Amino acid sequence: MISVILPTYNERENIVPLVAAIDAVIIQSHEIIVVDDDSPDGTSDVVSRMIESGRVPALKLKTRLADRGLTKSLREGIALATGDTIIWMDCDFSMPPEVIPRLLAKIGEGSDIAVGSRFVKGGQAKKGVGISDTRESLPAILLSSLLNVLLRLVLHWSFRDWTSGFIAVRREVLQRIRLSGDYGEYFMDLMFRAILLGYRIVEIPYVCAPRRAGESKTAPNARVLLKRGVKYLWMTARLQGVRAKRWVGADIARLP
Repeated sequence: MISVILPTYNERENIVPLVAAIDAVIIQSHEIIVVDDDSPDGTSDVVSRMIESGRVPALKLKTRLADRGLTKSLREGIALATGDTIIWMDCDFSMPPEVIPRLLAKIGEGSDIAVGSRFVKGGQAKKGVGISDTRESLPAILLSSLLNVLLRLVLHWSFRDWTSGFIAVRREVLQRIRLSGDYGEYFMDLMFRAILLGYRIVEIPYVCAPRRAGESKTAPNARVLLKRGVKYLWMTARLQGVRAKRWVGADIARLP
């Protein structure tokens, strides 16, 4: 059983075709769980209508009315999921659904975690985004590439895409490691702890495309970009403490 979690906020134009594309590429028994942060654009409404149509029988919706945020939505989706393998990804078509079977194949071959990666051979970060592009944030794209170089140097050189967020993972990993953080830094924490705990991890290349519709949530303005950048740096420092606790034999899966 495969569970796909789609955390959404203002993805009305993308979510219906994305759900259909994911449903089409997964041949195993699966469910798709949309966790929407009460989007003002009516994302939950279009998903509700898709459920009523019966077009995707295994589609579910959870609309969160309070205490919103990406990591909290993912945690709620994980709690609702019934699959042995859990997948999540962005909902703007930047992460191609056709890569999902390759992630699942690696889990089937014995990996504990399979990550869609922009920074291994064959992968590519977003290109063709201009400084005035309203759909994307060029500074955020450049910062992500630079940040991943820094994180490889500071955290673990062999792992490349520390800000991916495109993942297939065995349920037992998430039962041991609880997602921690506010936005994308949760992924750094998850992967660092998984590496130190010896889980089998593989990165699968994919070409990251500019979002199909809507606006970027990562850095809609300079203030948000700065705020999130600080959180990434704070998480990087915090993970050095996790590494030190590992050296003295502490259970880093549960430690803050």
